[in-house]
Amino acid sequence: MTPKNIKISDYNYPLPDERIAKFPIKERDHSKILIYNKGEISHDTFFNLPSYLKEGEMMVFNNTRVIQARIYFHKQTGALIEVFLLEPASPSDYELMFQSKGKCSWVCMIGNLKKWKEGALTRQIKVGDKDITLSVERKHEVHTGHWVDFSWDDETVSFSEIIDVCGELPIPPYLNRKTEDSDKYTYQTVYSKIKGSVAAPTAGLHFTDKVLKALDDKGILREEVTLHVGAGTFKPVKSETIEGHEMHTEYISVRRHTIQELIAHGGKTIAVGTTSVRTLESLYYMGVKLAMNPSLSEEKLHINQWDPYEGSVAETAKQVSTIEALKNLLAWYDQNEVTVMLSSTQIIIAPGYNYHIVKALVTNFHQPQSTLLLLVSALLKGDWHRVYDYALEHDFRFLSYGDSSLLIPQD
Repeated sequence: MTPKNIKISDYNYPLPDERIAKFPIKERDHSKILIYNKGEISHDTFFNLPSYLKEGEMMVFNNTRVIQARIYFHKQTGALIEVFLLEPASPSDYELMFQSKGKCSWVCMIGNLKKWKEGALTRQIKVGDKDITLSVERKHEVHTGHWVDFSWDDETVSFSEIIDVCGELPIPPYLNRKTEDSDKYTYQTVYSKIKGSVAAPTAGLHFTDKVLKALDDKGILREEVTLHVGAGTFKPVKSETIEGHEMHTEYISVRRHTIQELIAHGGKTIAVGTTSVRTLESLYYMGVKLAMNPSLSEEKLHINQWDPYEGSVAETAKQVSTIEALKNLLAWYDQNEVTVMLSSTQIIIAPGYNYHIVKALVTNFHQPQSTLLLLVSALLKGDWHRVYDYALEHDFRFLSYGDSSLLIPQD
């Protein structure tokens, strides 16, 4: 079944502004958590999450780290120009990008574009005891934004150091407030490691070292993947049906060891956050693509938006079990003599989608008429209304800094 004809208006609910959490609560693991257990709904405090899980289960976390992606420049006229980093262009590898010295290029969104017709913009910054001139020059348009060349006059300083000094953390637009210093800590998960996201995988914001230790003590295996969250995560669905909504490309990194553990756990895991869901479910379809052609490159493993629903990938998937798909991936790592796979996905998960790897989900409460709400509805077989009604009736806080939920669907 293709979800292309789904009307996004069917996934609306009333969300008063006062229910949107503008700031996190003081202790991250003291937020509420709604428990949806095969149709039964209750709630608790987040630090009790481990008590709802079984020994021997596996949880997958997204270890991406939010970068200070918003950089401001003033023109000589006084006009303020915002340069918002979307994805690395040259070098295109995230790790190499942050190590770049002297120059690099990004695909960026430009705020106040009409005031920046041509020419370079500069600003003076201080990195340690070094005075540096940072310059940006806008080039051609590319798919989601503009190619922007960055250069700075000290080749001993990395781009990572540059943005740490002059970049601003990009909190979600619906918070309707300016970034504060406290966000640099509260808008990162405690386990974040790999720089690259322009938005936090917010389901993970509730976890503390204490909760992670409680999971370990319970015998829950913790694995990590990396999906760098793009600005498109906030892109509203403007079309009447989701056929007209284009999912942005997200870049993922998965270790061979994680595939081994998924196989050892019967191809099933609990996902922390919708970004982990999109990564894990994309792995299944990558394994399906390898059933069709075992020698695909990392780039060719890319999952297109409608691959799970139509075309040769969807057709082949009917014959490929989850374990077979994961074994195909394992063989691909060995054939290519790599321990980490770097690829990308545009997968859309919406009602009509059959989950292959994710058996339960820890997630926050999402915006009305969003693709994230479609993903939740697909997991709960359409029972999302009861979850959101319960949350509204029991004073749950919504969106990025809001409360949590553990969703265990009916078999």
